[in-house]
Amino acid sequence: MTHPPLIQTTALSKSYPGVLALDAVDLDLRAGEVHVLFGENGAGKSTLISMLAGSNTPSAGNIQLNGETVSFKSVADAQKVGIYTVFQEFSLIPTLTVAQNIFLGKEPKRGPFIDHRAMRTKAAAVFAELDFDIDPQALTAGLSRAQQQMVEIAKAFHGDLSVLILDEPTASLTDREVDHLFDFIKRLKADGVGILYISHRMQEFARIADRITVLRDGAKIGTVNMADTNDAALVEMMTGRSISEIYPKIAKRDGEVVMQVKDLRAPRLHPASFEIRAGEVLGVAGLVGSGKSRLFRTIMDLYPRTSGSVTFRGRDISRAPTREIIQAGVYYLSPDRKHEGLDLAKSSNDNLAVNPMMARLDERLRGFVNWSAVRAATDVTADKVELPQGYRPKLVSQLSGGNQQKVLFGKAFGQPVDLYIFDEPTVGVDMGTRAALYMMIKELAEAGKAVVLISSDLPEVLNLSHRALVFAHGRISAELDGESMTEELILKHFFDETGATA
Repeated sequence: MTHPPLIQTTALSKSYPGVLALDAVDLDLRAGEVHVLFGENGAGKSTLISMLAGSNTPSAGNIQLNGETVSFKSVADAQKVGIYTVFQEFSLIPTLTVAQNIFLGKEPKRGPFIDHRAMRTKAAAVFAELDFDIDPQALTAGLSRAQQQMVEIAKAFHGDLSVLILDEPTASLTDREVDHLFDFIKRLKADGVGILYISHRMQEFARIADRITVLRDGAKIGTVNMADTNDAALVEMMTGRSISEIYPKIAKRDGEVVMQVKDLRAPRLHPASFEIRAGEVLGVAGLVGSGKSRLFRTIMDLYPRTSGSVTFRGRDISRAPTREIIQAGVYYLSPDRKHEGLDLAKSSNDNLAVNPMMARLDERLRGFVNWSAVRAATDVTADKVELPQGYRPKLVSQLSGGNQQKVLFGKAFGQPVDLYIFDEPTVGVDMGTRAALYMMIKELAEAGKAVVLISSDLPEVLNLSHRALVFAHGRISAELDGESMTEELILKHFFDETGATA
């Protein structure tokens, strides 16, 4: 006897005024499998899972659970039948403890009172099973983003699970934490739980995926078995373009040394020495926590420097504050766009206008801002990063992750810059947006600018860089270029304890 899928959608659609967000999508999730939902930002992934999670209602089509048609009016309705969702945007209450957040609305009781001891004990047991190092009594507001992600995951795992939906669950986790999560996912599979998994990280699919469904422009392109596909095929299904069209070939110019770093040392970093040249893309690769970002944040005076020197365009900036380093012509794009890169309470136009506005205080207007010049410059920048016209007056908080990243890139073009440091520039960004950002990197390098590309995405480093620094355990373990820049050799140096050059 063939069992029906755990959950199945038939011609599921969602319409908004003037927009068909999801177009008659058929999807099924089986017991004991990981089914990846793959597609660009705006492909319909979030719309689909919102209806399965109970936070949205379909305009047409239906959802079946174990062969029975179901309808959810709320997230709580879905949870009652065993469907739990960990959304990309957290739902934690910062003023509550970790344990209180996990059991919110389902607190264990002792008579009429909440049993706080039992709540802490059960929360600790969940974290122990996940192998997450979190204190159940800690205030949620004091946790890092990665720790908050772990708490969101733990909220789902303490329930009576039948279907688990994970939306970009590894975006803020270290490699060690990802390993623990994947181990637990494998245990859930063995227990018959069906897992719907959304991620842009194709390197994860081979580790956990059984099947992959690709969406594009709200429609289903197809479903494939993981064993029968590869990255190139998935990219072409998702974007309609071959993978060779995603990564552009960047011509190298043998320019002058723009920045020289000598024996730079900082907490948890060994002394580092290297040069950055105009017209090249210097890739910086390493596992999360290897020190690759910390070194460049130290250069930008965002972390304390212990010793060593940094020279930029012949000027010693070792002790210069961040503002002076930026004014000298160094732009640093933070991996945390929401907390360090963008003002979410302002529009895209206002975010893009910050730097042009500083540069366009017209002395003839006696200190008043020349708003006409600012708006003209903002439009030029928005066109350059391919930000759609309709998104420009919107609050940045209302944009997709890909369009937020375009705004962040755009901020780099409002001031004179000789060195661009892009730190994890495509985290949580789909392939279509990546292709646009990669073209900007190509244009910058070929215009003679120096570009540093710090990335945990190894294909990104291999395909875009002329030279690569590999980090491991807080030190540069290798400097590679030309034919020595291979995936096998870079991975070898990820775990190098001593440091090497090639």
